Amino acid sequence: MSIPPADAQSLDFAPSPAPSQPTIAPFSFTGRGGEYFRIWIVNLLLSIVTLGIYSAWAKVRRTKYFYDNTNIHGSSFEYHGNPIAILKGRIIAVVLIGAYNIAFKLSPVIGLLALLLMMGGMPWLIWKSYQFKLYNSSYRGIRFGFRGSAGQSYVKYLLLPILAGITFGLLLPFAHQRSKKYLHEESKFGTTHFSFDAGAGSFYKAYLIAAAVAWLGYAAILVMFGGTLMAMLAGLKHAGAATLINLSLMFFCMYAWTFLIVPLFLTMIQNLIWSHTKLGPHQFHSNLKWSKMAFIMITNLLGIVFTLGLFTPFAQIRALKYRVESVTLHAADSLDNFVADEEAHGSATSEGMSDLLDFDLSL
Repeated sequence: MSIPPADAQSLDFAPSPAPSQPTIAPFSFTGRGGEYFRIWIVNLLLSIVTLGIYSAWAKVRRTKYFYDNTNIHGSSFEYHGNPIAILKGRIIAVVLIGAYNIAFKLSPVIGLLALLLMMGGMPWLIWKSYQFKLYNSSYRGIRFGFRGSAGQSYVKYLLLPILAGITFGLLLPFAHQRSKKYLHEESKFGTTHFSFDAGAGSFYKAYLIAAAVAWLGYAAILVMFGGTLMAMLAGLKHAGAATLINLSLMFFCMYAWTFLIVPLFLTMIQNLIWSHTKLGPHQFHSNLKWSKMAFIMITNLLGIVFTLGLFTPFAQIRALKYRVESVTLHAADSLDNFVADEEAHGSATSEGMSDLLDFDLSL
């Protein structure tokens, strides 16, 4: 029995909607050296006048500027840090460092106890700092967060560094990988967690490449200045002016080569870390280039030296702009849908955060 055409049409399934196309969203940084110079110089002068107290407010101004000028998919990030919390963290750091310096002058035993106290407090401060920085960062009104525990921080930032030292650095790449895995996998955006899938082997590869390139360069320099080294071994008292000049040139070349290895390592590590980081199903990618990174670092150094430090804010903007704009987010579907879904769940920040404080590793 044949089916009438009209009935045949009624049995057709409606075509399924086409899946959303992946979105490649590059990060952009719109900060300018001239703008940031005004913030930098005011922050510096007020910090000096207030004997460092204003540095907490200076950090908020600086970080707000960087966040406001970091954009992805048409929106910038926001920073909500409280200067008082930052000041508390800095006071704790200064007290620890001051107690350490005074203790060693009083007695080696007391100094050792102060060192152990400072080492014992460092992972806790790092843990609180991660909580503070992520909780006080947001994108389109949705806060970031950090769920890691203090115990995990002690393993990653006390136990593993000690083991790396005991093994004369053999465990350093492993410790580095574990610390980054801890930071990324315990971080979240709203209700969506980050993930990190780079293994320890990839960190060992980056470290070995940087070490191999460094030592090949040092070996080439030593071969070039072989005659100078022989003269040095014979005794500098009998060395002529030409030998001393060549010796100085050799050390300069080794220093310059070391300075070129730093951007190589930074480039490999940033590309490794961010190209193995996801936010839910959405993949990050980083595409830093060693040559460009080295050029920026060298010209920044020259600019800072020849301007007696006044080029520093311009150097910071140049370096940050390149590092930020080398990163892209490959969203599994429309980024607007993803952010809207996060807004529907609400910001995951209901837990008590009154004890948050910030701590700068740079101190």
